[in-house]
Amino acid sequence: MAKILVTGGTGHLGRDLVPALNEAGHIIRLLARKTGQDNSVEWALGDLATGDGIDEALVSIDTVIHAATLSPIARRGMRLIDFFSSPASVDVEGTRHLLAASQRAGVSHFIFVSIVGLEFSRLPYARVKLAGEQLVRESSLPWSVIRATPFYYLLAKMLGGLEWLPVWPLPTSPSNPVDTRDVARYLAAAVTDGKRGIRMEIGGPDVMPFSSFARLYRDALGLARLVLPLPISRKMGLRMGLVETAGRFGEKTWKSWLSEHHRSAR
Repeated sequence: MAKILVTGGTGHLGRDLVPALNEAGHIIRLLARKTGQDNSVEWALGDLATGDGIDEALVSIDTVIHAATLSPIARRGMRLIDFFSSPASVDVEGTRHLLAASQRAGVSHFIFVSIVGLEFSRLPYARVKLAGEQLVRESSLPWSVIRATPFYYLLAKMLGGLEWLPVWPLPTSPSNPVDTRDVARYLAAAVTDGKRGIRMEIGGPDVMPFSSFARLYRDALGLARLVLPLPISRKMGLRMGLVETAGRFGEKTWKSWLSEHHRSAR
């Protein structure tokens, strides 16, 4: 049993991570800017961007799981500005604040949640996230970096933005997005498995062309849309964030995730 401070505990991944940690018997404290309704955890008020409240949140903590991130694309979809800049207040400055405070508190394990293929992407958000990861790698704390492929909910959000189009021209680059519940279980296991450093990456069980994921989405929602496969180079696919990993596979398939989250699935 560990006493764990979780950042990003109210986000998509965090909402699956908290139950996974509870099931493992850990004591959980969530760092947030306001108190939530979950009585199964302790709440610590603080702000990663400013560093306010972080030292107090780390009192008696032995493990940190840093799952917080600030991705405008994930929040509201892609916009032109996202090709030029992305905020660094949480992923870089927040990580810097949290590492320094963890050092002062004598934290025994700092787990950083990252993304597969960051070094290949040209998006500013990827560069910001990679800079935060590098801070962890350079830290004198005992640390783990766990990279995951993009989450299913993000894939569904992106494909949902195409629903108004009669034709979906989409690349055939292979990828294997993953369910947040599978990543949450992996993170919970990493708390006590004794390993440190760059950990095995995790992706979903389905490795297939991105266009095939789109077809399954279309069919689950009963849409009459033409998915037009576009062959592109592997390098271009990686730059677009179409990544895959064979390190560790989750259990939830894309098709089963769709059947759970889209009641119109047939």
